[in-house]
Amino acid sequence: MDAPVTVCGDIHGQYYDLMKLFEVGGDPSETRYLFLGDYVDRGYFSIECVLYLWALKIWYPHSLWLLRGNHESAVMNNQFLCVHGGLSPELHTLEDIMAIDRFREPPTHGLMCEILWADPLEEFGQEKTGDFFTHNGVRGCSYSFSYSAVCAFLEKNNLLSIIRAHEAQMLDTAAILKYENNVINIRQFNYTPHPFWLSNFMDVFTWSLPFVGEKITDMLIAILNTCSKEELEEDNTPSTATASPASPSLPIDTDPTSEPDEIKQRAIRNKILTIGRLFCVFRVLREQSEGISELKAVTNGRLPPGTLLLGAEGIKQAIHNFEEARKVDLQNERLPPTPEEVAKRSAKVRRSALERAEQEAANDAELATVAHRISLPAGSYRNRNVTSREA
Repeated sequence: MDAPVTVCGDIHGQYYDLMKLFEVGGDPSETRYLFLGDYVDRGYFSIECVLYLWALKIWYPHSLWLLRGNHESAVMNNQFLCVHGGLSPELHTLEDIMAIDRFREPPTHGLMCEILWADPLEEFGQEKTGDFFTHNGVRGCSYSFSYSAVCAFLEKNNLLSIIRAHEAQMLDTAAILKYENNVINIRQFNYTPHPFWLSNFMDVFTWSLPFVGEKITDMLIAILNTCSKEELEEDNTPSTATASPASPSLPIDTDPTSEPDEIKQRAIRNKILTIGRLFCVFRVLREQSEGISELKAVTNGRLPPGTLLLGAEGIKQAIHNFEEARKVDLQNERLPPTPEEVAKRSAKVRRSALERAEQEAANDAELATVAHRISLPAGSYRNRNVTSREA
């Protein structure tokens, strides 16, 4: 494509920033745009972004270009290679890109994957090694390329520069590149505040269920715990098996509890402990939901990117520094997990939450005391108190 053209980087579901981008860059009906990919993920309005961009592509097919699937590339004014990720050891000429079979899912290796996921080395331009490519550990696939690799590729293909997206380089600042009359201008604009949404667009009623459930189970335990403090104190000494000499005529029930009664008492105890486990599960869920609100409050209504995906611990440890926030979000920079890996991870999280709830319920002394009291045979406290007084 020929100049003039405006090149835009990652959108990531930031619909209001996309509107600001067109406000700064110019009306799409009068301005030629090239988008470098990453239209969705992370942001709350991913589907709105792609639908709007597709609609613009239908209206302005000859002035707006979208790099499809993040793996395409475009040569701008026969001088600049615009690509989402970067270079690959298998990329020698521009014809190698044109030969890619685009009608498939991006693989985990090979040229199609590597120009999608590649990054420049962190010490780009000041490398301590002569290697052109090294394994990209941050992404979990593809390569990191050196300054020498870029220079060699540009010289071989008679290009001036490579324009890429794929990484955030500036704190809270987005940018578009306007190329016209052999002059490159960088236009910057600030982040546009977005409405807050709960994770996965969860409604407030679903989000508040753990709070309600915890209170209901808490009230249920309180209702069951209606005896006095003296009754709740468990007497480890056995009841008097024989009548006191001072009161030989006092009838004392010394018959052991029958087996059916023991089964019934055990069932009651298990039910009470189940209520306690349910209470602990709701408490775990409540802490996670509560953490989201607290974090939103202390970050001026904005959540650091990727925080919601980290669960309760990630929410508690969320930070405000850009570099630290980027580290929190690194897992989203990696190659997406397979459906099997996602299911396995979700099962592990659920299992961990249940194990924690089980442990908290087992260590809850008050809950165990209530279960013990309710599971005792009728009249046992009365007999114990009478025995104690007469003794």
